Amino acid sequence: MSALSEKATAPSTKESFDSSDERSEEEQLLLKSQIEVPHVNVTFFSLFRFGKKSEIFVLILGILCSAAQGAAFPTTTILYGNLTDEFARLFLSSNANINDFQDTINEYGLYFVYIGIGALVTSTIGTFVTLYFGELFSNRIRVQYLRSSLYQNIGFYDSNGSGEITNRIICDTNLIQKAISEKVAVITSGVAAMLAAINVSLAVSWKLALVLLAPFFTTFIVAGLFSKQLGKSMVKATAVLGTAGTSSEEAISTVRNAHAFGLQSRLAAKYEQYVNKGAQFHMLAGCFFGLLMGCIWFVNFNTYALGFWEGSRLLDWGEFPIHSIITAVFSMMMASMMLGQTAIHFRDIKLGVAAGKSIFTTIERESCVDASKNSGYKPSDLKGEIEFKNVRFAYPSRPSVTVLNDLSLAVHPGETVALVGPSGSGKSTIVGILERFYIPLSGQVLIDGRDISTLNVRWLRQQLALVSQEPTLFSTTVFENIAHGLIGTELESVPLEKKTELIHDAARLANAYDFIMELPEGFQTNVGERGFLMSGGQKQRIAIARAIVSNPKILLLDEATSALDTESEGIVQDALDKASKSRTTIVIAHRLSTIKDADNIVVMKEGSVVEAGTHQELLLKKGSYSAMVNAQSIRSNLTQASPVDQGPVLLDDETDFDKETNSSADKNADRMIVSTQRASISSARVKQLQNAINRNKAYTLYQIFYKLAKMNEPEKWLLVLGFCFAVITGGGYPTMAVFLGHLVSALSSPDKAVMRHDINFWTGMFFMLGCIELVAYFMLNALMNYVAQRLVTRCRILCFNSIMRQDVSFFDKEENSTGSLSSTLSKDGEDLQGLSGNTLANLVSSLVTLVAGCVLGLSLNWKLALVCISCVPVLMFCGFMRVYTIKLIEQKAQTVYEDSSKAACEASNAIRTVVSLTREDEIVKMYAARLDKQFKEDISGNFRSALTYGLSCSLTFFVIALGFWWGGTLMGRDEISINHFFTTFMAIVFGTQVSAMVFSYSTDMVKGRAAACNIFSLLNSKPTIDAESDEGIKLDDCKGDIDFVDVHFRYPTRPEVPVLRGLNLSVKKGQYVALVGTSGCGKSTTIALIESFYRPQSGEVRLDGIDISKMNVKSYRSHIALVQQEPTLYSGSIRENILYGTEEDPETVTEERLIEACRKANIYDFIMSLPEGFETLCGSKGSLLSGGQKQRIAIARALIRDPKILLLDEATSALDSESEKVVQEAIDEAAKGRTTIAVAHRLSTIKNADIIYVFKHGVIAESGTHDELLALDGQYAATIALQSLEDA
Repeated sequence: MSALSEKATAPSTKESFDSSDERSEEEQLLLKSQIEVPHVNVTFFSLFRFGKKSEIFVLILGILCSAAQGAAFPTTTILYGNLTDEFARLFLSSNANINDFQDTINEYGLYFVYIGIGALVTSTIGTFVTLYFGELFSNRIRVQYLRSSLYQNIGFYDSNGSGEITNRIICDTNLIQKAISEKVAVITSGVAAMLAAINVSLAVSWKLALVLLAPFFTTFIVAGLFSKQLGKSMVKATAVLGTAGTSSEEAISTVRNAHAFGLQSRLAAKYEQYVNKGAQFHMLAGCFFGLLMGCIWFVNFNTYALGFWEGSRLLDWGEFPIHSIITAVFSMMMASMMLGQTAIHFRDIKLGVAAGKSIFTTIERESCVDASKNSGYKPSDLKGEIEFKNVRFAYPSRPSVTVLNDLSLAVHPGETVALVGPSGSGKSTIVGILERFYIPLSGQVLIDGRDISTLNVRWLRQQLALVSQEPTLFSTTVFENIAHGLIGTELESVPLEKKTELIHDAARLANAYDFIMELPEGFQTNVGERGFLMSGGQKQRIAIARAIVSNPKILLLDEATSALDTESEGIVQDALDKASKSRTTIVIAHRLSTIKDADNIVVMKEGSVVEAGTHQELLLKKGSYSAMVNAQSIRSNLTQASPVDQGPVLLDDETDFDKETNSSADKNADRMIVSTQRASISSARVKQLQNAINRNKAYTLYQIFYKLAKMNEPEKWLLVLGFCFAVITGGGYPTMAVFLGHLVSALSSPDKAVMRHDINFWTGMFFMLGCIELVAYFMLNALMNYVAQRLVTRCRILCFNSIMRQDVSFFDKEENSTGSLSSTLSKDGEDLQGLSGNTLANLVSSLVTLVAGCVLGLSLNWKLALVCISCVPVLMFCGFMRVYTIKLIEQKAQTVYEDSSKAACEASNAIRTVVSLTREDEIVKMYAARLDKQFKEDISGNFRSALTYGLSCSLTFFVIALGFWWGGTLMGRDEISINHFFTTFMAIVFGTQVSAMVFSYSTDMVKGRAAACNIFSLLNSKPTIDAESDEGIKLDDCKGDIDFVDVHFRYPTRPEVPVLRGLNLSVKKGQYVALVGTSGCGKSTTIALIESFYRPQSGEVRLDGIDISKMNVKSYRSHIALVQQEPTLYSGSIRENILYGTEEDPETVTEERLIEACRKANIYDFIMSLPEGFETLCGSKGSLLSGGQKQRIAIARALIRDPKILLLDEATSALDSESEKVVQEAIDEAAKGRTTIAVAHRLSTIKNADIIYVFKHGVIAESGTHDELLALDGQYAATIALQSLEDA
């Protein structure tokens, strides 16, 4: 396809438009509309937008239950005040009735029990409801995001790589789910407790309450200020990490190219740059969060100081009794405490809203070409007449470059029109416009006299059948892949028997039936991710069958037979010729043999038509077409006497001895058709591969924390300092209990002077404690967040390096798909924070609070302390049970989310195929079904989690009841003082409450553990062929002699299928050797073995007489350059992509050397014609360039390497005839003095080779020069005859 998409930032896009002065305002608006995204304001409530009214109503009821549970806490302060009053009377009265006192204590104890039971019920309901609807709503967001992404116009993908979309649907939606699930219940409970506490305080002592509201509202102001800054930092971090996801996906999906050129370190540096920048924003957010928490606790402790100081004055003046003072102060203390505890979870809300902004921006975006809408005309009958009238076109990502310039073209119904011309002349752009991938700047495109802009988009695409140069299959059976061609037609819903007949007929027509039936499970054989279990030719034939199965009115063939071997091509071409007779067909061709019988051949150049006519007419004109024909000549002596027939016998532009493409899938399938042996993997084997967990080793918590500590070793002193601050923050609660005990005791003093003196002293101590906690909380969060981000960044970089270090066979496995590995980098990297940073700090702080409180209680009154402590294990057990149930849920969900991420990644990667097949709804339905199944399975687990969480919360009330009852009993016996009772009781009770809050982090901890296991398993995966190893022989001087000695090879993922069966061949220094043969015979496998991508099972591959398995891989590959059939470029400038070919520092490469490589590859003039020259962006995976342009840049990248060995795996396959001839001459020149091995489908490119090896069944069938092989009159000569443009 021609230039398609670009990973460009908004500023650069704007600059592109600004520099496009020749465009009218209307044209600029049209171009902008194809790529611009709306500004969306997302609030927390926006995250619930997909809930139905009835669901929102039930959710509100659940939230009210959480609010009721939270409001139960402040009611205990009334009991505190009344009990304190009872204690004071007992303490001050010498003749108090002990029995009456005990009865009162028993009564209040029962009140606590009743409140606890109510909290159990309401907490369970509230938590379950929020868990239930949180997962339900987040699943709907996932589905809507995927749906919206798939229905965006193709221009949207110019600024959003498929990796970014995958990252959003995996990582960002998880953040949203966390924000709207149980966190809602926790926050609601906290807020309700806070408001109820304020109301209680106002009711019992309004003057004191009003005084205490001043610092309380100060907390709100501080929280709002720092929360705003926190949110801004998180939005920036999310955006940068989304770009990092695109970068990683691009690198992983092109890993073979990275291995060939040793690009691992450069791509890692690029990825590292993004993740480091994202980490910086996260660190800044950590500082704001630390300031937020520190200020909250500073205000809280000073609220206590102010409350008791002012309360003592009101008590001294006789305005309020002691129980009112105690109740008011404790209520405001509780309000402040709940604000502090709730603020911790607001971070998750901020993260969810920040993630929602990215998600909803896509969901809200209205595509300028929206196939989801039912608008537009749907003709009842289609003739198939196509007309382009004065069409001007420019890609929205490169608005200053006009691709089509006033193009006019007419295609009559039933006519076959062929488009030929140089690469970048606009041929594939015509297909893109017909499919409504883009909108032309001016002019009209008509079908049956109607402008296609007035037709229903979905209907239009269902009338067009497209077969692209690079076919895309989906991870399902052969049957289902062909059946995708029936979507939207009347045949889609026919009975299975009829559908099977249609699919079998289409397969026969595409010459695919025989090889499909050779597969172990025939049409039910799974083709693997992106069809990786099929060879290139097999994928192309299945794609052709998919296109013709519905008998479409209009057939678009964009190099449809490019991946077929000569024999198959002839049969398929005959089938396509027959199929074309009853329909309108547009053929884009480099192989002129495929279009010689076309009704009209249109020659294009620079976006305009330069010639048109039949084959014979154009030959007589002696113009551009005739020159292309001559450029493809194999033998000048195979000409005819007739003037009309004086065109030479031609090799078709890209004749395929079918290409095993260099993707892992295709490599595995070299092996699919060679013999009668069944050469495909079975569905059972595919399932086995999908369930394989070779790298998913289980680790104990000790092992995980030990490994994480080792990874955090550079920050070990910061970690130690952070834990010191965690101890200080944890010690704040027990210290506060001591101060509270003295303050309550002081209020009970009959001597007012002593009371005022003691109150002044202990409130001063509270102020000091507040200052210490301010510093401690800020330092704790800033340090631990920094340490966590360094750990996460380090893990991401190490994982990326580990992925890029793996040998090629690692990526052949189903479980190591691009989507799965990208998920490890994004989602697992994010989840790892559950075992680091703030989570660990809060665990340590809570542990200190609990232990210090217990020790303090035991030291003051062991009888009371032991009773209170006895309840702590029960509380801990409930918390652990909740962790366990959530772990089970996570384990179940992991598989579904990974599978769904693969489906989303596959769909976004193949977006053009998806939309041309109108598969959007089907993909969305499949994705939604997976999520719905998991959701239903999670219901029972969620309820168990909610119940255990409710128990952990309600047990606090039972502990309070038991504590007050037993403390009152001891006080009645005169075994404990008021001071010691309150100090012991508050220290242990606060400790148990903190323990209950810690378990709200259990979800993060479970996810963190799973993420750590995935990460460590990946890091421990050792490659068999290690390009980073220093071991092996290093060749300083490479001659270039290559020998295969009795090489037997089978692909690791397909051990039952032999590919090379005793291969022997020899290539001497400086020779130009060509490898030809039918599809699956082992040509590209030979290239892969030379590149040291795999190791043979037996035999040796030697370089200069040395077995390459004994050589240093990096040193060995430095002498080799590879140019593949499907060129791989990276996002970045043209300069960067060419300089990827050299292992030198790019800064040291001279401009002259760069220009020389480009001139040799016939790309220099094109580069200079671009507005930004060498600095022009290539787009994600080179998507802004046509196939030929990408190929020439790839050739320049190889030539600048100045290799001793040049491997050309169909290096000129994507070039037009004129460019091919020039580039071939450059390659011939570049091959001098170095060993060159070329895999050839176009035999014209290798007719001058020193030796041509003809492969068959994994061995050499024939060898010799071009003329020698013709004289043999064997397989090679037969192929030449099939490739003749004219009948001899």
